[in-house]
Amino acid sequence: MTIPNGPDGPTQVEIFRRMALLKANDDYTRKMVTGGKLFIPYYSYRGQEVIPAAAFVNLTDQDYLCTIYRGIHDLLSKGLPLKDLWAEIAGRKTGSCGGKGGPMHLTYPEKGVMVTTGIVGSSMPIANGLAWGAQLSGDGRVAVATFGDAASNIGAFHESLNMASVWKLPVIFLCQNNTFGEHTPYAKATSVEKIADRAIAYGMPGIHVDGNDPIAMYNAMAEAVARARAGEGPTLIEAMTYRFHGHVFGDKDEYMDKDVKKQAIADDPYPRFRAKLIADGTATEDALAKIEADIQAEIEEAANAAWEAEFPDVAELTTDVYGEVA
Repeated sequence: MTIPNGPDGPTQVEIFRRMALLKANDDYTRKMVTGGKLFIPYYSYRGQEVIPAAAFVNLTDQDYLCTIYRGIHDLLSKGLPLKDLWAEIAGRKTGSCGGKGGPMHLTYPEKGVMVTTGIVGSSMPIANGLAWGAQLSGDGRVAVATFGDAASNIGAFHESLNMASVWKLPVIFLCQNNTFGEHTPYAKATSVEKIADRAIAYGMPGIHVDGNDPIAMYNAMAEAVARARAGEGPTLIEAMTYRFHGHVFGDKDEYMDKDVKKQAIADDPYPRFRAKLIADGTATEDALAKIEADIQAEIEEAANAAWEAEFPDVAELTTDVYGEVA
């Protein structure tokens, strides 16, 4: 098993590009919601951009991703095209699921985006199934399940980790610990200090990492991917982060400590990593600014295309729902 020695310069710039994409998309989505252009339930991921951006540069288009209803940042990092995303969340027939999935149920198998599930914790057993298929076929694919900290308290988490370890499945359990399970602070509902410690019970490595540090996040995922591809089995990664908004966009977030939130926003990893790339000579201000401008233009183009697209026909209400009985 060979583990990369940290991301090189071009890879760091690619991590930044993905972070810039996620930040800009979240900013624009919230703008469209508050402006009355989009009428959707929206779960902002702002503040958590580093985790999928730095983790998924280690994956290929053939590797599988199973994420959850607040996982748009995961999907974009894995390659879901903006036009397919925006048409879907706008409910248009040109969306990735024909306008029937909305913001909480997106798929795009061409990039390995297999499912976005609204059932807490269900990303993990699904990822196990995909990993088992990869193991049986010997195609070298890796499956990743992303989930929140509260999902580690339900049965699917424990059953999935046990099965993955017994069968040495090429699967990575990536917990994005933003310290809240919906409106409940982590310490009030979880018995262990670190979710990563639960890996011990299932005989797999548990990695506790700063999910706001792109280099540390990249290295943690690189190690897990290398293990999986080498046939050495699963890994549990707990990536610590903080979400800047409430559980669902628009709630009053009164359950969030105001001082902690203020400090988290002040420590926003996006501008910090941007400044680091320039200070290290990895990228120039002009190069990063161009990346940001190009992304903003692409987002607006995708959104405008969505507004112009048609809504699904009413007949779609029963398509893929009912089967014909002979």
